[in-house]
Amino acid sequence: MNKRRNFIKTVTAASAAAFLPITSISKDMKNQKMIHQVFFWLHDKNDTEEFLSKAVPMLGQCKTVGNFIPGTPAPTEARDVVDHSWHVSCTLFFDSLEDQAAYQVDPLHLEFIEKYSSMWKTVKVYDIAI
Repeated sequence: MNKRRNFIKTVTAASAAAFLPITSISKDMKNQKMIHQVFFWLHDKNDTEEFLSKAVPMLGQCKTVGNFIPGTPAPTEARDVVDHSWHVSCTLFFDSLEDQAAYQVDPLHLEFIEKYSSMWKTVKVYDIAI
């Protein structure tokens, strides 16, 4: 079983390396598109609907956000690799790293943090270059 997994890892890595030209890796960071995924663990799970309907939409209204998708954990089967522990997420798309940096200081983003940060106990962010 380990040999099969190692083989799959090797083939996957080799395929990805062959698929992505070097020029895309050295793309001008100023124009680097990205996805900003944010996961919230709330103090009280009963606040999920309010947080999802009132708080999180503020983030999607920030000027430099290209696309915005809020969500909650899907009711998929429990497996070791699936994390259902968070309560609310939002996925934001940006056309550049500069747009994402502007989002960080956008008045709506700062208002969201000030107004709603007391509702979450943990927040995790995953930034993905695309």
